[in-house]
Amino acid sequence: MNSTGNYKRHTVTAALPYANGPIHIGHLAGVYVPADIYVRYLRMKGEDVIYICGSDEHGVPITIKARQEGKTPQQVVDHYHSLIKDSFARFGISFDIYSRTSSPVHHETASEVFKTLYDKGAFTEKDSEQYYDAENNQFLADRYIMGTCPHCGYEKAYGDQCENCGTSLSPTDLISPRSVLSGNKPVMKKTRHWYLPLDKHEPMLRKWILESHKHDWKPNVYGQCKSWIDQGLQPRAVTRDLTWGVKLPLENTEGKVLYVWFDAPIGYISATREWGETHGRDWEKYWKDPESKLVHFIGKDNIVFHCIIFPVILNAEGSYILPDNVPANEFLNLEGDKISTSRNWAVWLHEYLDEFPGKEDVLRYVLCAAAPETKDNDFTWRDFQARNNNELLAIFGNFVNRTLVLTHKYFDGKVPEAGTLSASDEEALSSLGGFPEKIGQNIEQYRFREALAQMMNLARLGNRYLTEAEPWKIYKEDPERVKTVLNVCLQIVASMAVLSEPFLPHTAKKLQEMIALEKADWRGAGGSRLHPGHQINKAELLFEKIEDATIQAQVDKLLQTRKDNDAGREVEPQKEAVSFDDFTAMDMRVATILEAEKVPKTKKLLKMTVDSGIDKRTVVSGIAEYYKPEEVVGKKVVLLANLKPRKIKGIESHGMLLMAEDKDGSLAFLSPEKAFENGSTIS
Repeated sequence: MNSTGNYKRHTVTAALPYANGPIHIGHLAGVYVPADIYVRYLRMKGEDVIYICGSDEHGVPITIKARQEGKTPQQVVDHYHSLIKDSFARFGISFDIYSRTSSPVHHETASEVFKTLYDKGAFTEKDSEQYYDAENNQFLADRYIMGTCPHCGYEKAYGDQCENCGTSLSPTDLISPRSVLSGNKPVMKKTRHWYLPLDKHEPMLRKWILESHKHDWKPNVYGQCKSWIDQGLQPRAVTRDLTWGVKLPLENTEGKVLYVWFDAPIGYISATREWGETHGRDWEKYWKDPESKLVHFIGKDNIVFHCIIFPVILNAEGSYILPDNVPANEFLNLEGDKISTSRNWAVWLHEYLDEFPGKEDVLRYVLCAAAPETKDNDFTWRDFQARNNNELLAIFGNFVNRTLVLTHKYFDGKVPEAGTLSASDEEALSSLGGFPEKIGQNIEQYRFREALAQMMNLARLGNRYLTEAEPWKIYKEDPERVKTVLNVCLQIVASMAVLSEPFLPHTAKKLQEMIALEKADWRGAGGSRLHPGHQINKAELLFEKIEDATIQAQVDKLLQTRKDNDAGREVEPQKEAVSFDDFTAMDMRVATILEAEKVPKTKKLLKMTVDSGIDKRTVVSGIAEYYKPEEVVGKKVVLLANLKPRKIKGIESHGMLLMAEDKDGSLAFLSPEKAFENGSTIS
């Protein structure tokens, strides 16, 4: 970076989608739409930028899916890689390269990075006892082991995490472990693995993240990183006993591969290398020159990998730059429910493209307008319809259409020459001049929703100006005034054709063709772009109304999905009968949650202070996926007060909050209908 703070080039990565399923709108809103807006903007400014992505194709879930479908892992990833790549291309995500981690260049690159760190002594080697399936002659990775969670008693916990309470686990933590492959009890067998000692890199991370990026990283990103660091970092294994993946580049290590979290981020580097070799470009300067700016676009579930683990790998290797920013988004829900691939509760990109041909930009617009930038947000089909009909069609498209139709009607499609400017003309042109900077600053600060709102404000400016000027009423008596009005309107249209391109690329291209605009340069977008006499083409509709029936069909499709899930749902069988005395032994009371906070390094645990009417006590519950801490404070709940205390993640929990569990695993409080006093008993 030079003394002015400007970078010579930009390396922008978008999270590698996992090649075991299609792309859905949650992926788009969280990662790919904002990243594409950012990259398109930089290109329009004339910046040197490369946009990198590819399929993440290794890991245990791939092998499990292959086993379930009777295919090889390669067949599974080939299918989804092709589907994902094609969907992105059809949607208009403008990657410079979309690669894959099963490619030879990736295996070579990941092996080189590992070997460099190995030769530097960056890893620790450790022999340990690991579960082994004797029937299948295979060591069992975390996800190949199931058992009972020692914290909450859930009987289908995996060897790396309990999906019920969110607690991180090791396979040896499980009670009654069993192999996913055979169902048998696994045996312990000695194996050797290599570990990255994250704890030794804590001083670097504290200085780089907690000191240098405290004010420029998003609060959710900085806060999660700080929590991880403050809790104390632990060594992480970088190898696995598997046959699917990047083989360990050491002698006598057959059956061992690089752990997917180690090799997947290196996929950004290998993809850039592949791009450079294909285009005859020096790829290394995008990753090794301090005057290059590296930005990772990801979802919040990938923060730790991109902000802690991958930077440690890059720093330990020694020749790579570290990311300047990691603008992670929160999650997008669908119709008030969490998007779930297993339940098919999603809007799949490839299906949308088939069912809404020519409406790629409508989805881009809606997903940007509802982007979960600071908190989880919701996509609904009714909102999709309303934003298309009431904003894109009625505001953006309406202004463009009226301006071009009037220009053809009064001046044969030639840009008229402006006369003496009135105060309203000067005000409109002055406002116009400020939009490139306002939109650009928001994009550069990763505030894409606000940038989009400003772009639409430009369309609103044009609509308001044209409506107030009423050229159709004054043309006969004052045609010279109409020339000025339409000249101003056409300059606004020309600016819209440029400034909308990062957000609505298909629409912008069509609009640029309609007004015969030769070059879409961001820097000149706030001034006069269309000179008197310039011939524009016929007006065409940029957007069309979406009817209720079309939206209802999508709603019905989701309702059918819900019915299908209900039909296939296995209701938990009734448990063994208990005596009345057993029931009356349970002390259930009305209580109020006074305080709540997330338990660090867990996805689902909340630590709460509860007023039971008897005392104020701590209760730990696995509900963080469905309730934020601030949402539960003040709630009246039902507390099982006399449950024996037990430690969960080192916190002693005194009681249990009674919850109802839906078919999708979502949880809801059981609460009294009336505001009973704390301590009121339930019988």
